[in-house]
Amino acid sequence: MRKTIYTLTAAALVFAAAPAHADAKASDGKVGLSVRGKGLRVDDVGAHMEGHGTGVRARLITYTPQGYRSELTGWKDATPVTAALTKLSSVGWTWKGGKRFPGGTKLCVEFNIVPGEPCAVIHR
Repeated sequence: MRKTIYTLTAAALVFAAAPAHADAKASDGKVGLSVRGKGLRVDDVGAHMEGHGTGVRARLITYTPQGYRSELTGWKDATPVTAALTKLSSVGWTWKGGKRFPGGTKLCVEFNIVPGEPCAVIHR
């Protein structure tokens, strides 16, 4: 029993000391999300949706670890991109100096014309 407690305590200390990271990729249906950053700071976010369309817009939303939802950005127009036979609508956000988030925050994207809300968790 004592060995188990020591092992769990050591594992908790190693996990707590691990470096934070904000890099992530996620997808949900036809929507994809890519987050880049260092620590709990996010430098840029990119999102794409399969297919072209008129009036395609996207926005970033966050969910706190307690489950509260908030809109991080307003709606932004997506740009149609064609690469070979692939058609995408893409949009991106960049923060000079990065934007800090509390650990455990979910950073999500939603498009106005397709279902799906992929999320990346910003964590230590």
